[in-house]
Amino acid sequence: MSRTATSPARTAAPAPGPPPAGSAAVPRDPFFDNAKYLAIVLVVLGHAWEPLTHSSRAATALYLTVYTFHMPAFILISGYFSRGFDLSPPKVKRLITSVLVPYLIFQLAFVEFQHLAEDGADPEPFTLLEPWYLNWFLAALFLWRLTTPVWRAVRWPVPLSFAVAITAMLSPEVGSEFDVMRVMQFLPFFVIGLHLKPAHFELVRRRWVRIAAVPLFACAVVTAYLLAPRLDTGWFYRNSTIRDLREPAWTAPVMTFALFLCAAALTVGFLAWVPRRRTWFTALGTGTMYGFLLHGFVIKLSRWWEWYDLYEWIRRPAGEVLVSVLAVALVTVLCTAPVRRVFRPVVEPRMDWAFRVPPRPAAGAAAGTAAGPVADAGPVTDAGPVTDAGPVTDAAADAGAATGAAQSAPPAPPTIPPARSDRSLQGG
Repeated sequence: MSRTATSPARTAAPAPGPPPAGSAAVPRDPFFDNAKYLAIVLVVLGHAWEPLTHSSRAATALYLTVYTFHMPAFILISGYFSRGFDLSPPKVKRLITSVLVPYLIFQLAFVEFQHLAEDGADPEPFTLLEPWYLNWFLAALFLWRLTTPVWRAVRWPVPLSFAVAITAMLSPEVGSEFDVMRVMQFLPFFVIGLHLKPAHFELVRRRWVRIAAVPLFACAVVTAYLLAPRLDTGWFYRNSTIRDLREPAWTAPVMTFALFLCAAALTVGFLAWVPRRRTWFTALGTGTMYGFLLHGFVIKLSRWWEWYDLYEWIRRPAGEVLVSVLAVALVTVLCTAPVRRVFRPVVEPRMDWAFRVPPRPAAGAAAGTAAGPVADAGPVTDAGPVTDAGPVTDAAADAGAATGAAQSAPPAPPTIPPARSDRSLQGG
Protein backbone atom coordinates (compact mmCIF):
# COMPACT_ATOMS: atom_id res chain seq x y z
CA MET A 1 0.00 0.00 0.00
CA SER A 2 1.26 3.47 -0.76
CA ARG A 3 1.96 6.10 1.81
CA THR A 4 -1.46 7.63 1.40
CA ALA A 5 -4.50 5.46 1.95
CA THR A 6 -6.17 4.63 -1.31
CA SER A 7 -8.04 2.13 -0.83
CA PRO A 8 -32.86 7.35 30.58
CA ALA A 9 -33.32 10.51 31.10
CA ARG A 10 -32.15 13.26 29.00
CA THR A 11 -30.77 16.41 30.51
CA ALA A 12 -30.38 19.66 28.71
CA ALA A 13 -26.83 20.18 27.53
CA PRO A 14 -25.18 23.58 27.62
CA ALA A 15 -25.11 25.44 24.38
CA PRO A 16 -21.75 25.33 22.64
CA GLY A 17 -19.80 28.50 23.05
CA PRO A 18 -17.93 30.59 25.54
CA PRO A 19 -18.80 30.54 29.22
CA PRO A 20 -20.55 33.44 30.92
CA ALA A 21 -18.41 36.38 31.84
CA GLY A 22 -16.82 36.12 35.22
CA SER A 23 -16.75 32.32 35.31
CA ALA A 24 -13.63 31.01 36.94
CA ALA A 25 -13.16 27.95 34.72
CA VAL A 26 -14.04 27.09 31.17
CA PRO A 27 -16.28 24.02 31.09
CA ARG A 28 -15.99 21.50 28.31
CA ASP A 29 -19.03 20.99 26.17
CA PRO A 30 -19.66 17.23 26.12
CA PHE A 31 -21.29 17.51 22.70
CA PHE A 32 -17.98 18.09 20.95
CA ASP A 33 -16.12 15.43 22.91
CA ASN A 34 -18.87 12.97 22.02
CA ALA A 35 -18.73 14.03 18.38
CA LYS A 36 -14.97 13.59 18.20
CA TYR A 37 -15.09 10.13 19.72
CA LEU A 38 -17.85 8.96 17.40
CA ALA A 39 -16.05 10.45 14.41
CA ILE A 40 -12.81 8.62 15.20
CA VAL A 41 -14.80 5.40 15.62
CA LEU A 42 -16.06 5.87 12.07
CA VAL A 43 -12.52 6.50 10.84
CA VAL A 44 -11.27 3.24 12.33
CA LEU A 45 -14.33 1.33 11.11
CA GLY A 46 -13.65 2.56 7.59
CA HIS A 47 -10.07 1.33 7.72
CA ALA A 48 -11.14 -2.01 9.18
CA TRP A 49 -13.83 -2.52 6.52
CA GLU A 50 -11.62 -1.84 3.52
CA PRO A 51 -10.39 -5.44 3.01
CA LEU A 52 -13.99 -6.67 3.30
CA THR A 53 -15.07 -4.55 0.33
CA HIS A 54 -13.33 -6.93 -2.05
CA SER A 55 -15.80 -9.72 -1.31
CA SER A 56 -18.92 -8.06 0.16
CA ARG A 57 -21.14 -5.54 -1.58
CA ALA A 58 -22.88 -4.72 1.72
CA ALA A 59 -19.52 -3.92 3.33
CA THR A 60 -18.71 -1.75 0.32
CA ALA A 61 -21.95 0.20 0.75
CA LEU A 62 -21.19 0.87 4.42
CA TYR A 63 -17.61 1.72 3.56
CA LEU A 64 -18.58 4.26 0.89
CA THR A 65 -21.21 5.82 3.16
CA VAL A 66 -18.72 6.30 5.98
CA TYR A 67 -16.01 7.58 3.65
CA THR A 68 -18.41 10.19 2.29
CA PHE A 69 -18.47 12.13 5.55
CA HIS A 70 -16.26 10.77 8.32
CA MET A 71 -13.15 12.82 7.50
CA PRO A 72 -15.15 15.90 6.43
CA ALA A 73 -16.89 15.83 9.83
CA PHE A 74 -13.57 15.42 11.62
CA ILE A 75 -11.99 18.26 9.63
CA LEU A 76 -15.02 20.53 10.13
CA ILE A 77 -14.72 20.17 13.91
CA SER A 78 -10.97 20.75 13.70
CA GLY A 79 -11.62 23.96 11.77
CA TYR A 80 -14.21 25.08 14.33
CA PHE A 81 -11.65 24.81 17.12
CA SER A 82 -8.99 26.57 15.07
CA ARG A 83 -10.95 29.83 14.94
CA GLY A 84 -8.83 31.45 17.62
CA PHE A 85 -5.53 30.45 16.07
CA ASP A 86 -3.12 33.22 15.20
CA LEU A 87 0.63 33.51 14.92
CA SER A 88 1.16 34.53 18.54
CA PRO A 89 4.04 32.69 20.25
CA PRO A 90 1.88 30.59 22.62
CA LYS A 91 -0.25 29.24 19.78
CA VAL A 92 2.69 28.70 17.47
CA LYS A 93 4.27 26.69 20.28
CA ARG A 94 1.13 24.58 20.58
CA LEU A 95 1.06 24.05 16.82
CA ILE A 96 4.64 22.84 16.84
CA THR A 97 4.36 20.56 19.85
CA SER A 98 0.94 19.09 19.08
CA VAL A 99 1.11 18.78 15.30
CA LEU A 100 4.57 19.23 13.80
CA VAL A 101 6.59 17.26 16.34
CA PRO A 102 4.14 14.31 16.39
CA TYR A 103 4.29 14.36 12.59
CA LEU A 104 8.06 13.95 12.66
CA ILE A 105 7.93 11.27 15.37
CA PHE A 106 5.26 9.17 13.68
CA GLN A 107 6.77 9.62 10.25
CA LEU A 108 9.86 7.87 11.53
CA ALA A 109 7.89 5.40 13.67
CA PHE A 110 5.72 4.22 10.78
CA VAL A 111 8.70 3.65 8.50
CA GLU A 112 10.69 1.78 11.14
CA PHE A 113 7.61 -0.25 12.02
CA GLN A 114 7.35 -1.32 8.40
CA HIS A 115 11.00 -2.35 8.39
CA LEU A 116 10.34 -4.62 11.36
CA ALA A 117 6.87 -5.98 10.61
CA GLU A 118 6.50 -6.37 6.85
CA ASP A 119 8.21 -9.38 5.32
CA GLY A 120 8.97 -9.91 1.67
CA ALA A 121 8.63 -6.30 0.57
CA ASP A 122 11.06 -3.48 0.09
CA PRO A 123 10.51 -0.96 2.89
CA GLU A 124 9.77 2.54 1.79
CA PRO A 125 12.53 5.07 2.47
CA PHE A 126 12.20 7.63 5.22
CA THR A 127 11.27 11.08 4.01
CA LEU A 128 9.93 14.14 5.78
CA LEU A 129 8.08 15.53 2.78
CA GLU A 130 5.77 12.64 1.88
CA PRO A 131 3.40 11.73 4.75
CA TRP A 132 3.24 8.03 5.43
CA TYR A 133 -0.28 6.61 5.77
CA LEU A 134 -2.19 8.47 8.53
CA ASN A 135 0.40 11.22 8.82
CA TRP A 136 -1.27 13.06 5.95
CA PHE A 137 -3.79 14.48 8.43
CA LEU A 138 -1.07 15.98 10.63
CA ALA A 139 0.58 17.54 7.60
CA ALA A 140 -2.76 18.92 6.42
CA LEU A 141 -3.70 20.22 9.88
CA PHE A 142 -0.36 21.98 10.15
CA LEU A 143 -0.81 23.74 6.81
CA TRP A 144 -4.47 24.56 7.44
CA ARG A 145 -3.69 26.14 10.80
CA LEU A 146 -0.81 28.14 9.41
CA THR A 147 -3.13 29.63 6.81
CA THR A 148 -5.98 30.30 9.27
CA PRO A 149 -5.27 34.06 9.43
CA VAL A 150 -5.60 34.18 5.65
CA TRP A 151 -8.99 32.46 5.61
CA ARG A 152 -10.24 34.77 8.35
CA ALA A 153 -9.05 37.86 6.49
CA VAL A 154 -10.21 37.35 2.89
CA ARG A 155 -13.66 38.47 1.84
CA TRP A 156 -15.01 35.23 0.34
CA PRO A 157 -13.13 32.44 2.07
CA VAL A 158 -15.50 29.56 1.31
CA PRO A 159 -15.81 30.18 -2.46
CA LEU A 160 -12.06 30.66 -2.61
CA SER A 161 -11.45 27.36 -0.84
CA PHE A 162 -13.70 25.60 -3.37
CA ALA A 163 -11.73 27.22 -6.17
CA VAL A 164 -8.54 25.82 -4.64
CA ALA A 165 -10.09 22.33 -4.40
CA ILE A 166 -11.31 22.34 -8.01
CA THR A 167 -8.00 23.69 -9.30
CA ALA A 168 -6.19 20.89 -7.53
CA MET A 169 -8.34 18.28 -9.25
CA LEU A 170 -7.78 19.90 -12.65
CA SER A 171 -4.03 20.21 -12.25
CA PRO A 172 -2.11 17.60 -14.23
CA GLU A 173 0.49 17.26 -11.50
CA VAL A 174 0.27 18.58 -7.94
CA GLY A 175 3.01 16.57 -6.26
CA SER A 176 3.03 14.31 -3.25
CA GLU A 177 4.86 16.64 -0.85
CA PHE A 178 2.85 16.90 2.38
CA ASP A 179 0.00 15.20 0.52
CA VAL A 180 -0.95 18.62 -0.78
CA MET A 181 -3.70 17.18 -3.01
CA ARG A 182 -5.68 16.12 0.05
CA VAL A 183 -4.81 19.38 1.78
CA MET A 184 -6.45 21.34 -1.03
CA GLN A 185 -9.42 19.05 -1.70
CA PHE A 186 -10.42 18.84 1.98
CA LEU A 187 -9.76 22.56 2.48
CA PRO A 188 -13.42 23.73 2.14
CA PHE A 189 -14.47 21.71 5.19
CA PHE A 190 -11.75 23.29 7.34
CA VAL A 191 -12.56 26.81 6.11
CA ILE A 192 -16.28 26.32 6.74
CA GLY A 193 -15.46 25.09 10.25
CA LEU A 194 -13.44 28.25 10.83
CA HIS A 195 -16.51 30.38 10.14
CA LEU A 196 -19.09 28.37 12.06
CA LYS A 197 -20.58 29.79 15.24
CA PRO A 198 -22.19 28.07 18.24
CA ALA A 199 -25.60 29.01 16.85
CA HIS A 200 -24.97 26.82 13.82
CA PHE A 201 -24.56 23.76 16.02
CA GLU A 202 -27.79 24.66 17.80
CA LEU A 203 -29.63 24.09 14.52
CA VAL A 204 -28.82 20.37 14.48
CA ARG A 205 -30.38 19.97 17.95
CA ARG A 206 -33.86 20.32 16.50
CA ARG A 207 -36.03 17.25 16.65
CA TRP A 208 -37.01 17.30 13.00
CA VAL A 209 -33.34 17.20 12.01
CA ARG A 210 -32.81 14.03 14.02
CA ILE A 211 -35.89 12.46 12.49
CA ALA A 212 -34.82 13.40 8.97
CA ALA A 213 -31.35 11.96 9.55
CA VAL A 214 -32.71 8.41 9.75
CA PRO A 215 -34.11 8.20 6.18
CA LEU A 216 -31.13 10.23 5.00
CA PHE A 217 -28.65 7.62 6.13
CA ALA A 218 -30.87 4.80 4.89
CA CYS A 219 -31.00 6.44 1.48
CA ALA A 220 -27.22 6.93 1.50
CA VAL A 221 -26.54 3.27 2.24
CA VAL A 222 -28.99 2.08 -0.42
CA THR A 223 -27.52 4.45 -3.00
CA ALA A 224 -24.00 3.32 -2.17
CA TYR A 225 -25.11 -0.30 -2.50
CA LEU A 226 -26.53 0.35 -5.95
CA LEU A 227 -23.53 2.34 -7.15
CA ALA A 228 -20.84 0.18 -5.56
CA PRO A 229 -19.98 -1.89 -8.66
CA ARG A 230 -19.56 1.19 -10.87
CA LEU A 231 -18.31 3.91 -8.52
CA ASP A 232 -14.58 4.60 -8.34
CA THR A 233 -13.64 4.88 -4.67
CA GLY A 234 -10.81 7.21 -5.63
CA TRP A 235 -13.29 10.09 -5.55
CA PHE A 236 -13.72 9.65 -1.78
CA TYR A 237 -10.02 9.62 -0.91
CA ARG A 238 -9.49 13.07 -2.46
CA ASN A 239 -5.90 12.39 -3.36
CA SER A 240 -6.28 12.04 -7.13
CA THR A 241 -6.53 14.39 -10.06
CA ILE A 242 -9.02 14.12 -12.90
CA ARG A 243 -6.30 12.63 -15.05
CA ASP A 244 -5.60 9.95 -12.44
CA LEU A 245 -9.30 9.06 -12.38
CA ARG A 246 -9.50 9.10 -16.20
CA GLU A 247 -12.44 11.47 -16.21
CA PRO A 248 -13.20 14.59 -18.29
CA ALA A 249 -12.42 18.03 -16.92
CA TRP A 250 -16.05 18.99 -16.35
CA THR A 251 -16.37 16.32 -13.68
CA ALA A 252 -13.97 18.21 -11.37
CA PRO A 253 -16.40 20.97 -10.30
CA VAL A 254 -19.43 18.69 -10.59
CA MET A 255 -18.00 15.97 -8.36
CA THR A 256 -16.44 18.48 -5.95
CA PHE A 257 -19.82 20.06 -5.21
CA ALA A 258 -21.72 16.75 -5.36
CA LEU A 259 -19.41 15.09 -2.86
CA PHE A 260 -19.50 18.21 -0.69
CA LEU A 261 -23.31 18.26 -0.59
CA CYS A 262 -23.42 14.57 0.29
CA ALA A 263 -20.77 15.02 2.97
CA ALA A 264 -22.50 18.11 4.40
CA ALA A 265 -25.89 16.39 4.58
CA LEU A 266 -24.48 13.27 6.25
CA THR A 267 -22.37 15.36 8.64
CA VAL A 268 -25.49 17.25 9.75
CA GLY A 269 -27.30 13.94 10.21
CA PHE A 270 -24.35 12.56 12.16
CA LEU A 271 -24.14 15.62 14.46
CA ALA A 272 -27.91 15.51 15.00
CA TRP A 273 -27.56 12.13 16.72
CA VAL A 274 -24.50 13.01 18.81
CA PRO A 275 -25.51 13.05 22.51
CA ARG A 276 -25.55 16.47 24.17
CA ARG A 277 -25.04 15.16 27.70
CA ARG A 278 -22.06 13.44 29.28
CA THR A 279 -21.85 9.76 28.44
CA TRP A 280 -19.46 6.93 29.20
CA PHE A 281 -17.39 7.86 26.16
CA THR A 282 -17.30 11.64 26.60
CA ALA A 283 -13.86 11.59 28.24
CA LEU A 284 -12.57 9.48 25.37
CA GLY A 285 -13.26 12.36 23.01
CA THR A 286 -10.31 14.25 24.47
CA GLY A 287 -7.92 11.56 23.24
CA THR A 288 -8.99 11.08 19.64
CA MET A 289 -5.58 12.00 18.26
CA TYR A 290 -4.14 9.05 20.15
CA GLY A 291 -6.72 6.72 18.67
CA PHE A 292 -6.16 8.15 15.21
CA LEU A 293 -2.39 7.80 15.15
CA LEU A 294 -1.97 4.56 17.09
CA HIS A 295 -4.62 2.47 15.35
CA GLY A 296 -2.65 2.76 12.12
CA PHE A 297 -0.04 0.31 13.40
CA VAL A 298 -2.69 -2.37 13.95
CA ILE A 299 -4.38 -1.67 10.62
CA LYS A 300 -1.11 -1.99 8.72
CA LEU A 301 -0.20 -5.15 10.62
CA SER A 302 -3.52 -6.71 9.61
CA ARG A 303 -2.65 -6.08 5.96
CA TRP A 304 0.94 -7.23 6.05
CA TRP A 305 0.19 -10.39 8.02
CA GLU A 306 -3.02 -11.08 6.05
CA TRP A 307 -5.31 -11.47 9.04
CA TYR A 308 -8.41 -11.21 6.85
CA ASP A 309 -7.38 -14.32 4.94
CA LEU A 310 -6.71 -16.57 7.94
CA TYR A 311 -10.26 -17.96 7.92
CA GLU A 312 -12.96 -17.86 5.27
CA TRP A 313 -15.68 -16.94 7.78
CA ILE A 314 -13.99 -13.57 8.41
CA ARG A 315 -15.39 -12.34 5.10
CA ARG A 316 -18.88 -13.60 5.87
CA PRO A 317 -21.52 -11.62 7.80
CA ALA A 318 -20.51 -13.03 11.20
CA GLY A 319 -16.88 -12.16 10.50
CA GLU A 320 -17.78 -8.68 9.32
CA VAL A 321 -19.65 -8.04 12.56
CA LEU A 322 -16.70 -9.33 14.57
CA VAL A 323 -14.27 -7.10 12.67
CA SER A 324 -16.51 -4.12 13.40
CA VAL A 325 -16.73 -4.90 17.11
CA LEU A 326 -12.97 -5.36 17.37
CA ALA A 327 -12.35 -2.07 15.55
CA VAL A 328 -14.60 -0.16 17.97
CA ALA A 329 -12.93 -1.85 20.93
CA LEU A 330 -9.48 -1.02 19.58
CA VAL A 331 -10.05 2.70 19.14
CA THR A 332 -11.88 2.90 22.47
CA VAL A 333 -8.89 1.44 24.30
CA LEU A 334 -6.47 3.70 22.46
CA CYS A 335 -8.39 6.80 23.62
CA THR A 336 -8.36 5.83 27.30
CA ALA A 337 -6.37 7.70 29.94
CA PRO A 338 -3.78 4.93 30.61
CA VAL A 339 -2.83 4.76 26.94
CA ARG A 340 -2.67 8.53 26.75
CA ARG A 341 -0.35 8.68 29.75
CA VAL A 342 2.03 6.25 28.09
CA PHE A 343 2.11 7.93 24.69
CA ARG A 344 1.73 11.57 25.73
CA PRO A 345 5.48 12.28 25.26
CA VAL A 346 5.15 11.49 21.54
CA VAL A 347 1.60 12.68 20.82
CA GLU A 348 1.48 15.78 23.03
CA PRO A 349 5.05 16.57 24.10
CA ARG A 350 5.45 19.65 26.30
CA MET A 351 8.95 20.68 25.13
CA ASP A 352 9.09 23.80 27.30
CA TRP A 353 12.87 23.56 27.08
CA ALA A 354 12.78 24.33 23.36
CA PHE A 355 10.96 27.67 23.61
CA ARG A 356 11.75 31.04 25.06
CA VAL A 357 10.08 31.95 28.32
CA PRO A 358 7.74 34.92 27.66
CA PRO A 359 8.60 38.03 29.64
CA ARG A 360 6.67 38.49 32.86
CA PRO A 361 4.17 41.36 32.45
CA ALA A 362 4.15 44.35 34.75
CA ALA A 363 1.79 44.32 37.73
CA GLY A 364 -0.66 46.76 36.17
CA ALA A 365 -0.64 45.00 32.82
CA ALA A 366 -1.09 41.65 34.49
CA ALA A 367 -4.14 42.90 36.36
CA GLY A 368 -5.65 44.24 33.15
CA THR A 369 -4.92 41.07 31.26
CA ALA A 370 -6.50 38.89 33.91
CA ALA A 371 -9.76 40.72 33.46
CA GLY A 372 -9.81 40.48 29.68
CA PRO A 373 -10.54 37.57 27.35
CA VAL A 374 -7.08 37.40 25.85
CA ALA A 375 -5.76 34.22 27.43
CA ASP A 376 -4.68 31.42 25.16
CA ALA A 377 -7.54 29.06 24.62
CA GLY A 378 -5.24 26.11 25.14
CA PRO A 379 -4.22 23.35 22.80
CA VAL A 380 -5.22 23.78 19.22
CA THR A 381 -5.02 20.09 18.48
CA ASP A 382 -8.05 17.91 18.09
CA ALA A 383 -7.52 16.75 21.65
CA GLY A 384 -7.61 20.31 22.95
CA PRO A 385 -10.26 22.26 24.77
CA VAL A 386 -13.71 22.25 23.30
CA THR A 387 -14.50 25.81 24.19
CA ASP A 388 -15.19 28.56 21.74
CA ALA A 389 -11.70 29.61 20.77
CA GLY A 390 -12.90 32.17 18.31
CA PRO A 391 -12.25 35.87 18.08
CA VAL A 392 -12.49 37.86 21.26
CA THR A 393 -12.78 41.27 19.67
CA ASP A 394 -16.57 41.38 19.91
CA ALA A 395 -16.58 40.60 23.61
CA ALA A 396 -13.79 43.06 24.19
CA ALA A 397 -15.62 45.73 22.25
CA ASP A 398 -18.78 45.15 24.28
CA ALA A 399 -16.79 45.41 27.47
CA GLY A 400 -15.13 48.59 26.24
CA ALA A 401 -18.45 50.11 25.25
CA ALA A 402 -19.89 49.36 28.67
CA THR A 403 -16.87 50.88 30.33
CA GLY A 404 -17.06 54.00 28.20
CA ALA A 405 -20.74 54.44 28.97
CA ALA A 406 -20.08 54.13 32.67
CA GLN A 407 -17.32 56.71 32.51
CA SER A 408 -19.38 59.21 30.52
CA ALA A 409 -22.46 58.99 32.78
CA PRO A 410 -22.93 61.85 35.31
CA PRO A 411 -21.86 61.00 38.85
CA ALA A 412 -24.61 59.64 41.05
CA PRO A 413 -25.36 61.35 44.36
CA PRO A 414 -23.49 59.77 47.21
CA THR A 415 -25.50 57.06 48.85
CA ILE A 416 -24.70 54.36 51.32
CA PRO A 417 -24.79 51.13 49.32
CA PRO A 418 -26.59 48.16 50.83
CA ALA A 419 -24.58 45.19 51.85
CA ARG A 420 -24.02 42.79 48.97
CA SER A 421 -23.12 39.15 48.94
CA ASP A 422 -19.91 37.81 47.43
CA ARG A 423 -21.87 36.57 44.39
CA SER A 424 -23.18 40.07 43.64
CA LEU A 425 -19.69 41.50 44.02
CA GLN A 426 -18.37 39.05 41.48
CA GLY A 427 -21.19 39.76 39.10
CA GLY A 428 -20.62 43.51 39.36
